[in-house]
Amino acid sequence: MTESPREPREQNQPSTRERIQQTAIALFSEHGYEHTSLREIAEHLGVTKAALYYHFKTKEDIAASFFESYANDLDGICDWGDTQPRVLGTRTELLRRYAEVIRAHVPVLRFMQNNQAALTRLDRMSVFRLRQRRLHALLVDGDAPLIHRMRAWDAITTLYSNWITYPRVDDSEDEIREASLQISIGMIEANAA
Repeated sequence: MTESPREPREQNQPSTRERIQQTAIALFSEHGYEHTSLREIAEHLGVTKAALYYHFKTKEDIAASFFESYANDLDGICDWGDTQPRVLGTRTELLRRYAEVIRAHVPVLRFMQNNQAALTRLDRMSVFRLRQRRLHALLVDGDAPLIHRMRAWDAITTLYSNWITYPRVDDSEDEIREASLQISIGMIEANAA
């Protein structure tokens, strides 16, 4: 008797590791990082703690995986920027690409915003700050006037803060993203004027 071949995992179906991350970020956001245990994560997934340990030994390991993914995506943008001329079109495209990284990592960035005490202990905020500084260096020359350097910094932080911390009323995520991106690009265009 022969077994039928197993169906390959569908492209859109998350892996076990991704499911753990998605469940953890949801629980961390709902209950706080400090008040969420590995047992709760395992229970929500319907797996044993041993199955969870196969992928992550601690909840700190889970949190670290969020930052690694964000850092890798932002490094990809900066790596691309390093190969491009330092002109307005490149700088605008860097902001557009950064907006897409933010879109992909909104739950993680909200987690970072709401759990800063835990992150200080984990020392993962340095990952975030180092990437922001690298992106900033691609948006403005180091010897530019202070106002230009500050506008470039504000362009980065505007994309982040408006999307993550701006109070939602009737505006959609897409509207907030687009408005934030327009403001950020306007700052970079002001430097080029």
